[in-house]
Amino acid sequence: MLLRWFLAFTITGSLVACGGHTYAPVSERAVPAAIHPTTSEYIVKKGDTLYSIAFRYGMDYRQLAALNGIGSHYSIYPGQPLRLKPATAASRESIVRDSSIVAPKPIITSTRQNVVANKPASKSKPQAQATTKTQIKSIAKTSSTAKPPAKTTTTKSKNPIIKTNSSGKIYWKWPTNGKILNTFKTKGVINKGIDIAGSRGLAIKAAASGKVVYAGNGLLGYGNLVIIDHNQQFLSAYAHNSRVLVKENDMVKTGQKIAEMGSSGADRVMLHFEIRRDGKPVDPLRYLPKR
Repeated sequence: MLLRWFLAFTITGSLVACGGHTYAPVSERAVPAAIHPTTSEYIVKKGDTLYSIAFRYGMDYRQLAALNGIGSHYSIYPGQPLRLKPATAASRESIVRDSSIVAPKPIITSTRQNVVANKPASKSKPQAQATTKTQIKSIAKTSSTAKPPAKTTTTKSKNPIIKTNSSGKIYWKWPTNGKILNTFKTKGVINKGIDIAGSRGLAIKAAASGKVVYAGNGLLGYGNLVIIDHNQQFLSAYAHNSRVLVKENDMVKTGQKIAEMGSSGADRVMLHFEIRRDGKPVDPLRYLPKR
């Protein structure tokens, strides 16, 4: 009898334990690939631009274009594979050499060897020299009467370079007013820019003149994002917007309203602002004016 009670108690307890232990749903966000690059190739998705892909992986967009043979138009299409890393030494030596295979000896066609091999022909050397001198004189006479070739003029490429002033120097301005919540950090909890507090709908302004090269929400952790190219060396990024007021290829001026503050992709209302130099994040406080 006691044995039955013990078995019944054990089974009931086991069922209660199995039924009572529930797992709360966990929303996992993948670690941005720019922090841990684990792939050497990326497949272009709808809404991507060359700039946004380079931004995602912490690359200079010009480097990404060069790796994939993309011209200055920087056009890409969905489904296009893009290399993210240059070929390694191992991949360049894709053909493994087999020691059992003997490479054929190269055929050397040297005029010097032919002359040495045909020694009897050396008797005709004075005649050959005389002929050569006659030919040189006739060529010199002809060239003296010929007109000099017309000078060729080279035209410089007219690729547009965005500048904020005549000297090309960028004068940065704050994209919005507000308390700085988090500063730029490269160690510990990494922050690639600064986070600025504010209220929903607060105006987000271009920190410098330039061209909008991305306006979308395809980058994980950034929400509604705007990226501006300033002078092909510096980019600025504005994340977590509630509303974006510009589109790709728009030209914007310093202080122009480009978005409204929000919390897309974040747990609070704020602006995440980044400056990138040659594709690498830099501390915005080094460039923004002191306040």
